[in-house]
Amino acid sequence: MAARGARVIAVELHAGRASRLRDAVAGHDRVTVVQGDMLEVPLPHRPFRVVANPPYAAAAALVRRLTGRDSALRRADLVVPRWMANRYASAPPSGFTAEVGTHVPARAFDPPPRDDSAVLVLRRSRAPQRHRRSRRR
Repeated sequence: MAARGARVIAVELHAGRASRLRDAVAGHDRVTVVQGDMLEVPLPHRPFRVVANPPYAAAAALVRRLTGRDSALRRADLVVPRWMANRYASAPPSGFTAEVGTHVPARAFDPPPRDDSAVLVLRRSRAPQRHRRSRRR
C-alpha cells in the first residue's frame, strides 16, 4: 500500500511483533508502526481506509468502532469468520454497505480456525453525520 503512495499506520498489540514489523519497514517513510490495541488507538479525523485481519474475538467490536457515528471511515476490508461476513452483508451497519469478498479457507491460517473466513468489505454509503455542538446564549 505504501509503495502505491498510501500513508500506512500499522497497529500491532504484541510488542515483539510490533518491533519486528518496525524492522521490516525501516526506511519506508510512509509507514508508521503503532504498538497498541486497535480498539483504543485514536482513529484519524480525516477520511481513511482499513485493511485488517483482526482477532476474531474482537472483530465485532472493531466493526462497531469503525462504523460509529464519529468515524471518518470510507472503506474497510476485514478478514473475519465467514458467518460474520454473511451476517453483516445481510444487515450492514447504518450508513454503510457490506459485502462478502474473497473466501479465505481455514487452512490458510496456522493454527487454522474452526471455520472458513472471508473478507468483509464495508463501504460508507453516505457522508458521516457530524454533530455540531450547540452554543448556549
